[in-house]
Amino acid sequence: MRKDRSADRAGGERVMEDRQESQKSRDRYSLRGRVYESIREDILSGRYQQNTELKEMAIGEELGVSRTPVREALRQLELEGLVHIIPNRGAYVNTITAKDVQDIYIIRSMLEGICVRWATKYITEEQLEDLEETLCLSEYHTKKGNYEKLYELDGLFHEQLYCASNSRILNHVLSDFHDYVKRVRKATLASQGRSVKSTEEHRAIFEAVRARDAEKAEELAKVHIRHTIECIKGYGLEKIL
Repeated sequence: MRKDRSADRAGGERVMEDRQESQKSRDRYSLRGRVYESIREDILSGRYQQNTELKEMAIGEELGVSRTPVREALRQLELEGLVHIIPNRGAYVNTITAKDVQDIYIIRSMLEGICVRWATKYITEEQLEDLEETLCLSEYHTKKGNYEKLYELDGLFHEQLYCASNSRILNHVLSDFHDYVKRVRKATLASQGRSVKSTEEHRAIFEAVRARDAEKAEELAKVHIRHTIECIKGYGLEKIL
């Protein structure tokens, strides 16, 4: 009986240890995720210049974490191309360049066309309602000149379209591209002329998607991105990056 109780106790302790270890692993992953998002946001927002060294200890102190999740986050960012690590030297920033921005918008002009084409087939009534609500709010804040709020709603509108495409891969790629050009998007939408035009173009895209008109929706999405490219050229990338 004692042996059975001892065995049960030992088994219970092992289960508890496994659970604790599993929880530690989840916490560690969650912590790494938060550190990763923080550093990524700083890079994409322009806080760091090209080739700025990212020091593990300094970042850890700033975020209140040890060096381990910082090191793991930097490795993840290296895989994304936003950081390059030189063995025995350190980790350095790879910023988004003017060439990157140009490439991203050219690629987006094609992929967003595919995205809305698929959305005309797969979008649900609930997704249409959410998209229209976002659009109505965008129109309201455009009239008010609330550019900060409009920037948020512009991002949400595109994210909702990406989800409506019913493609996990396309959603992931376009979401990353959208993040990479956030500084450019913010600058161009702060222009009253472009903010009004962009919201009008979103309305046209929405109506085509709601009508399930794949050809029209795709063409409107491509035109929308092309107009953004023209606006960027007029604004001047060197003023933004």
